[in-house]
Amino acid sequence: MARVKRGVTARRRHKRVLEQVEGFWGGRKNRIRQAMHVLWKSWTYAYVGRKLRKRDFRALWIARINAACRENGTTYSRLMGALRRSGIELDRKVLADMAVNDAPAFKKLTELASAAP
Repeated sequence: MARVKRGVTARRRHKRVLEQVEGFWGGRKNRIRQAMHVLWKSWTYAYVGRKLRKRDFRALWIARINAACRENGTTYSRLMGALRRSGIELDRKVLADMAVNDAPAFKKLTELASAAP
């Protein structure tokens, strides 16, 4: 019975890890133990970042909508309340896009919303 040599499997695993940490600083890019540690850390940061991105974009959209509202003589909270009362269901992403790329339509929307009871 011949013994099993593990070189190929271990090298393949190490190579896969080291390819993912290419460009990292110092020993993190070429020492397998450090590379594994920072790779796990990077996965954690990536997971958290995917959650934060949603928060960040919502904040950006609100800031853009508020700026456009103030140009049209109202505020963000008044606009959102008026839109809800008038039954206009547009999300913040669409409203922010309108505010930036289609100012006349946004102005008309603010007038329509403020006219609602």
